[in-house]
Amino acid sequence: YQVLVSSAKLKQYNLTLEAVDRALENANLNATGSFFNRYGSEVLISILGRAKNLEDLQHTVVANREGLPVLLHQVAEVRFGAAVKRGDAGVNARPAVILTVEKQPGANTVTLTDDIEKALTEVQPALPHDVRINAQVFQQKNFIVHALTNVEHALRDGFILVVIVLFLFLLNFRTTIITLTAIPLSLVVTALVFRWFDISINTLTLGGLAIAVGELVDDAIVDVENVFRRLRENREAGSPKPALQVIYDASSEVRNSIVYATIIVVLVFLPLFQLQGIEGRIFAPLGIAYITSILASMVVSLTVTPALCSYLLGGTNLPGFKNLEGLKPERESALVTWLKKQDLKLLNFGLARPHVVISVAAALVLGSAVVATRFGTEFLPPFNEGSFTVNLYAPPGTSLEESNKIGTVAEKLILRIPDVQYTARRTGRAELDEHVEPVSNSEIDVALRDDARPRTEVVADIRRELAKLAGATVSIGQPISHRLDHLLSGVRAQVAIKIFGEDLDDLRALAGQVKSVAETVPGAVDVQVERQVLVPQLTIRLDRDALQRYGMQTGEVAGDLEVLFGGKVISQILDGQKTFDLVLRAVPEDRENLENIRKTQIHTP
Repeated sequence: YQVLVSSAKLKQYNLTLEAVDRALENANLNATGSFFNRYGSEVLISILGRAKNLEDLQHTVVANREGLPVLLHQVAEVRFGAAVKRGDAGVNARPAVILTVEKQPGANTVTLTDDIEKALTEVQPALPHDVRINAQVFQQKNFIVHALTNVEHALRDGFILVVIVLFLFLLNFRTTIITLTAIPLSLVVTALVFRWFDISINTLTLGGLAIAVGELVDDAIVDVENVFRRLRENREAGSPKPALQVIYDASSEVRNSIVYATIIVVLVFLPLFQLQGIEGRIFAPLGIAYITSILASMVVSLTVTPALCSYLLGGTNLPGFKNLEGLKPERESALVTWLKKQDLKLLNFGLARPHVVISVAAALVLGSAVVATRFGTEFLPPFNEGSFTVNLYAPPGTSLEESNKIGTVAEKLILRIPDVQYTARRTGRAELDEHVEPVSNSEIDVALRDDARPRTEVVADIRRELAKLAGATVSIGQPISHRLDHLLSGVRAQVAIKIFGEDLDDLRALAGQVKSVAETVPGAVDVQVERQVLVPQLTIRLDRDALQRYGMQTGEVAGDLEVLFGGKVISQILDGQKTFDLVLRAVPEDRENLENIRKTQIHTP
C-alpha cells in the first residue's frame, strides 16, 4: 500500500508531512478496552480500528479546515504498488524468476532434490500456459552424484588393485580370500557405526574409505602371513603340533604389533578433529570414516582372520567344504622369491658400505625438503562441478535497467558456445538475499552439456566471447568453489591480494601497480581491482541560516526529505494471512526530476 503525497497539495491545505504520518498511524490501530461484566461473566472489550482496504485509507481524515474534514485522497494518491526493485533475472536471455530452494541442515540433498522436482512437476499444470519451470538451472545434486561416482570408482579400483597385489605376492588362493574378507567386513562395520551415530554417507566419508581401502588388509595380511609361515614350518618339523595351537600361537605373536600399529595410525589422524571453521567441517567426516574403518579392520584381524585360518589353512572341517588336512603347503610365489634375492643383495651391499647408504639417505631427505617447498598450498583441490559461475561487474552507479541489458547481452554471447546447455542470470540482489549485491553486478550460472569439451577450453571460449563487452569486468568460477572462496577470503577469487592504508587515492594507485604485476604471472586470469570508486549522488545541503530565519530545525527538514524521497513504512495492512507495508513517500514526479526536487516545498511554522 503506497501513499504518494505532493508537497504542493500539502501547501494548498496548509498541512505538514508529520500530520499525514500521524493520521495514517491513527487510522490503522487496534486497541483494547479491558472487560465488562455480563450475567456473571467477564466479556473482553476489543476496539478494531485497522484499515482493511484502499477505500478505508482514502477516506482517512487528515485535518479539519473551516469545519470541513480534509481526507487523505485530497492530498495524496493512495494505491497498490511494488517495492523498490533492486534485482532482475533471466534464463537463456529471456525474462525469468529465479527461485532459490535451501535445505534444512542435515537433510539429504540428493533425495530432497528429487522430491522438489516431483513437486514442481505437479505445480506445472496449474501455471499459465506460457510459464515454464526449469528445475535444472543449478542443482548441487549433480555435483554430489558426480563426486560420489568418482569416489565409488576409486573404491572399486582400489579393491581390484589390492586383489592383484595380494595374489601376486601370496600366490595362494586361500590366503588371498582370508585377507580380502577384511575389506567388506570392515566396510560393513563402518556402515553400522555410521548408522548408529547418524553419520551420513557422503563424498568426504567415502573419500576416507577410499584412502583406507589399501590399509584395511594390512592387519589381516600380517596375521595370515605369520600363520601361513608357522604352519609351513610346523608341517616340515619332525614332530608337528596341532594346527589350532600353531594358529593361536602365530596370531598371538603379531597381536600386539597389530594393535600398536593401528593405534599409531589413528593418532596421526586425530589432529584433524582440532581444525576449526570450514576446515573442520570438511575434514572431520573424512577422519571419522578413516579411523572407524581402520579400527574395524583391526577387530576383524583379531577375530575373524584367525578363525578363517583355522578352517582354510589348518585342516579343520568347514561345513560344505572338503577336509584340507592332506593338502601340501604352497610354496612362495616366484615374485616373492625373486624380491627376497634382490633384497638380500641390497642388504649385503648396504651393510658393507654404511657411509654410502647414510650419504644417499641424507641427500634424499634434503632433496625432498627442497621439493616440499614447491608443493601447492591450496586448501582444497580444484573441483570440476560441471557448471560455471560468471560474475559480471558493470561500472558502479549503473542502473538496474542498463545492467539488465548488459546481462542479457552476456547471456546471448555465452549461449553461442555449443557446449553451453543453458544460462541463468541474477542482476542485483535484494537486501534480504544471502548475498547482497548492487544492481550493477550480475551473476550468471552456466550449465554445460554432458558431452562438453574439457573445462579449460570452454572457459577460454567464454572469456573470448565476454571480452566483447566493453567497460564490464568479468570473473569466472564455479558455484560451490566460488562460494568457498568468498567464505575464506571475502572475495570471489581463488587468490586475493589485500592492501591496507588510509588514503583511498594511494590505495587505488598501489592496486593498479599490483594488478600490472599479477597479470604477468603465468596462469593468472581475470585479474581485477575491486572497484572502490565514488558513485553518482545528489547532495542536498541544508542552509542553517535560512532555516534559522524561518524558525525551522534541521532534523525536521532532513526527516521530511527522507520520507519524501526515500519513503517510510508507517504501519502494516493485514489481509487475511498476508501482511503488506503501508509506505508514505512523494509522488514519482516530485522525486525523479532534478528541478522538482529543487522546488520541494517544506512546511514552515
